[in-house]
Amino acid sequence: MPTPVKSVLPVVLLGCGGVGRYLLRHIVSCRPLHANQGVAIRVLGVADSSSLLVADDVHSSGLDDALLTHLCAAKAAGSPLSSLLGQVSGNYQLFRNPEARSKVIDAATTLGRTTGLVLVDCSATYDTASLMKDAVDHGCCIVLANKKPLTGPYEDFQKLVSHFRQIRFESTVGAGLPVIASVTRIIASGDPVSRIVGSLSGTLGYVMSELEDGKRFSEVVKTAKSLGFTEPDPRDDLGGMDVARKALILARLLGQQISMDNINVESLYPSELGPDAVSTEDFLESGLVQLDRSMEERVKAASSRGNVLRYVCEVGSKGCQVGLKELPKDSALGRLRGSDNVVEIYSRCYESSPLVIQGAGAGNDTTAAGVLADIMDLQDLFQRTA
Repeated sequence: MPTPVKSVLPVVLLGCGGVGRYLLRHIVSCRPLHANQGVAIRVLGVADSSSLLVADDVHSSGLDDALLTHLCAAKAAGSPLSSLLGQVSGNYQLFRNPEARSKVIDAATTLGRTTGLVLVDCSATYDTASLMKDAVDHGCCIVLANKKPLTGPYEDFQKLVSHFRQIRFESTVGAGLPVIASVTRIIASGDPVSRIVGSLSGTLGYVMSELEDGKRFSEVVKTAKSLGFTEPDPRDDLGGMDVARKALILARLLGQQISMDNINVESLYPSELGPDAVSTEDFLESGLVQLDRSMEERVKAASSRGNVLRYVCEVGSKGCQVGLKELPKDSALGRLRGSDNVVEIYSRCYESSPLVIQGAGAGNDTTAAGVLADIMDLQDLFQRTA
């Protein structure tokens, strides 16, 4: 006998890059699992940077799974959503920007206070921040993989997280790792968190652990790029700004009213090798090797003291720092190998022995799984009345 549907979660997805595509695939593949739990996720619309694909009737139906599968294949091939128009049959409409944005707002306004709506941000832009603020005002829930709405002006962060029942943002910090949930549970128990130390970049975690084996910095970065661990321009990782955004979210979660300007960020390359001065190709071919000697010296100096170098964020009472730090080889962070993430949380109860969270902290698949878990965590707000 089929399990009765207890909760229907209408979803609009913003951003159909790697994480967004994996999320749609997870939603489709998990239909039997969710059905056994009495939950149905109804994808009403999907937006990319130029347009919105939305179901004809957002009140009673969503985009079917065949269309979602075709959509993922088209986006993976580099095609825009608009390329589906006329090629794929189905009950859907397509709107181009700026009309697409107004249609999302219309859906939020209409559904937010009736059936409810989950607005999922898997984009990588600051432009969604105002849309997210409007959505929560209309009673919508929001799920974020995109860090930028939480790392702009402090007022935006405060506005969004004050709707704590309606927002989930676990995947902004540790992909699928329960970092945000752990911090908020400790705080809610009345146990003040004094410090958080973490290696929150799978790319930089891999690079720093490989340097221990005596490999050259330039060699390791190129290998990381070939393995798909880095952005197309590795300086997007080596500059530390992605780690700084994660650190800012954690610092704000602890009550620090700070901005990116208040964080000391150590870049692993000098400004004269930055994107404004050197092309990506030249940086890879001739710029990286200029950094080998200094990095080798720092690795050897740390080793002579029984330590290793890790690229970490440290959030505490004295503010927030992001950069290279010497750590004991036998510590949780010192033992880190490969692209895993590790986070240590210190509080009154966890002062001498911190709570340690470790696991895969990067990758589209892992991040999308974390986003789906966040969506499912909202199911109690969408329960059907008998």
